Amino acid sequence: MAGQAQATRGGEPVNPRAHERSGIARTLGVTITHLSRDRVAAELTAHDDLANRKMILSGGVLMALADMLGGTATTANLPEGGRTTTIESKTNFFAPVSLGDTVSAECTPLHRGRSTMVWETRITRGDGKLAAVVTQTQLVMARQRQPE
Repeated sequence: MAGQAQATRGGEPVNPRAHERSGIARTLGVTITHLSRDRVAAELTAHDDLANRKMILSGGVLMALADMLGGTATTANLPEGGRTTTIESKTNFFAPVSLGDTVSAECTPLHRGRSTMVWETRITRGDGKLAAVVTQTQLVMARQRQPE
């Protein structure tokens, strides 16, 4: 994965779990191009298996891409053993993505707190036109305790 093990934000390293490629990333064909505590970027190529009935990239795929990046960005910032889940997501669509086009997504923080983190993911088409913007809130959960 490009950009692995970058340390930013006070010199703290990225949580190693952020480098694990999720099942959804493999299924969609997402390639992470940058991973740090301050930014996660990725690319995805639109193909027939990801198309809607209009034979353009499904908006749900763009939402899933953004959700995956927001979760990865939060994970990069978690303390050892911390966990996260999405608790809110909002998507604005601006332009369709044709099959064969490759979208680029960049996820950056709007807020990083102890109990929640809020991320914005901007998704652009190959021609540079903005396709979607997703804002999502991630719940930050403490390490799960093991029963004694």
